Amino acid sequence: MGNRESAYHGIRERIEAAGADRPGGSGEVKLVAVSKRQPIEAIRALADLGQRDFGENYLQEAIDKQPELTDLPLTWHFIGPIQSNKTRAIAAQFDWVHSVDRAKIARRLGEQRDPAMEPLNVLIQVNVDGEQSKSGAEPADVPGIVAACAEYPTLRLRGLMCIPRPGNVAAFGQLAALNASLAEPLPDLSMGMSGDFEAAIAAGATIVRVGTALFGARDS
Repeated sequence: MGNRESAYHGIRERIEAAGADRPGGSGEVKLVAVSKRQPIEAIRALADLGQRDFGENYLQEAIDKQPELTDLPLTWHFIGPIQSNKTRAIAAQFDWVHSVDRAKIARRLGEQRDPAMEPLNVLIQVNVDGEQSKSGAEPADVPGIVAACAEYPTLRLRGLMCIPRPGNVAAFGQLAALNASLAEPLPDLSMGMSGDFEAAIAAGATIVRVGTALFGARDS
């Protein structure tokens, strides 16, 4: 078994074990392979092992890669910060967006998603650390973004997402509590990366975003 195959199956096993250990059993935990700065060959290698969900942070890089992978049944997740001038391309090119942090962005995506396409799966990114340098909505602003998403049949609001500072595993419980406090709690929590996905799953993550542990260290 090659290093990448061993890493992939090892991550899958750890995800399954972490899910089984949490109260109520696992439920499904979706693995999003974070493929930013990874070559086409590395994505194909993981796809050959059965991986279908891939996350990209940089729009232009993703748009350059996607045409070379149309022969594969991949699901594309946009997980990076969203600028207003990028929403049209994101609405056209992705299946999921994890990083909606303003009602304005939600509305632009809703208006620009082709109604003939499947609805765009949306997660609201929340700034659980309260750091001004971080992307993400303030927790108090989440209900307003939920309402904005509900205006558009071209959007399917799936849940909340966070990227806490390293070591702040308490943030996962905070995001789960925020979701539980909503008038209608959402089905998905996208939280946890290579170094902390097991703690995120224990706190209720249904989606984890793993890059380095799958692909190895990226070129800077």
